[in-house]
Amino acid sequence: MSRNDDMDAGHDPGLDPPATAGSSGRALVLHPALKQRRGQTDEAAVRRDPEARLAEAASLTHAIGLEVAHAEVVVLPAAKPATLFGSGRVETLGELIEAMHVTVVVVDSAVTPVQQRNLEKAWKCKVIDRTGLILEIFGERARTREGRLQVELAHLTYQRSRLVRTWTHLERQRGGFGFLGGPGESQLEIDRRLIGERIAKLRKELDQVVRTRELHRKSRRKVPYPIVALVGYTNAGKSTLFNRLTRAEVLAEDMLFATLDPTMRVLKLPDGRRIILSDTVGFISDLPTHLVAAFRATLEEVLEADIILHVRDIAHADSDAQAADVEDVLRDLGVEPDTHENLIEIWNKIDLLTPERHEALTSRADGPDHVAVSALTGEGCDGLLAELARRLGASRQPMTVTLDAGDGATLAWLHRHGEVLGRKGDDGRVTLTVALDEAELGQLRKRLGPGAIHAV
Repeated sequence: MSRNDDMDAGHDPGLDPPATAGSSGRALVLHPALKQRRGQTDEAAVRRDPEARLAEAASLTHAIGLEVAHAEVVVLPAAKPATLFGSGRVETLGELIEAMHVTVVVVDSAVTPVQQRNLEKAWKCKVIDRTGLILEIFGERARTREGRLQVELAHLTYQRSRLVRTWTHLERQRGGFGFLGGPGESQLEIDRRLIGERIAKLRKELDQVVRTRELHRKSRRKVPYPIVALVGYTNAGKSTLFNRLTRAEVLAEDMLFATLDPTMRVLKLPDGRRIILSDTVGFISDLPTHLVAAFRATLEEVLEADIILHVRDIAHADSDAQAADVEDVLRDLGVEPDTHENLIEIWNKIDLLTPERHEALTSRADGPDHVAVSALTGEGCDGLLAELARRLGASRQPMTVTLDAGDGATLAWLHRHGEVLGRKGDDGRVTLTVALDEAELGQLRKRLGPGAIHAV
């Protein structure tokens, strides 16, 4: 498996560690697959296909501008504490690295600082694990101030645990000028202290972001527009669907983590109701805990949603496993997919299916909890909008509203916020039958007073 790319890369938030995988070079991608022992029931190990995970790791590596010179699944009887791989495999891979002029080895699993240090010594090149790789991608893709703060916090938290391995100058001792530390303070202690201070500052700034986001949520509750959140595995087509429905121009490319910063747009449904559609960061298997913690303020937008759309790449060979990974992250956030009343699975990319599978799948997606669509061609999107209108309309109550025929502002408001079911007029007065939800009804009572509104 070989890939070439000329993308510029390079992100290094916070303090200056040594060169990272963001620089151009040739990469060896390894996915360690532990042999499953007799009687072992590790669901995560069972449901993930090693070859699919390897392909995903290669795509992640490609996304930061590295040429994938070679990629392979390495079957391990057990993980070695010192080097992860056995000594024989370390030696064999070292020969391959030298022959292929590899500059970066990507290990698609968690690697301890000790393992990382020992492998770098043995292979004489940079080694990064899955967490480090995802952090590199997030660092390149963050565009908003909030996104950059979140990535830097995650990066520094990860970096702090690896100071012994990462920095080449840590054995030095140096005198200080008071603000840098007293004489004899080691570089390691200085670096750890500086990173700790920066992390504390970032957390304060992100606390302010959380407060600001909560103010925005309160403002949206007053509008009030229902919120529909798109979630899903990275590259499942969320941004393409978002663009299709809202006619926005959010970055939507065939790459992992094309969207990092959340985006919101107002969308008008077929019944005239307006909603806020939110596009969120893509999920991925083994999402680093540093990132889950750092991005919690962003991901919690999902908790505020009236409806959650779980977008799946139904044409992907590993679609079921990807869906299970998304559900795991949702549970971590406090959303139980199996019992959530307003979670709809969107089976996306049906345009990539064979005619036989397309027909079989679309016939299965006829219930309210599954909608088959192609965000690229638009097939099925009208049905999705109709289902959203149906679900949101179920909470509306029909009311009669009587007002002056010349009150054009209120008439326009009713048509804009409610579903007008009927109208009749007499002696300069007009009576409308309108379906409204509780929030809309509360706003109307403030405009007209309770005497003009009656239940049907």
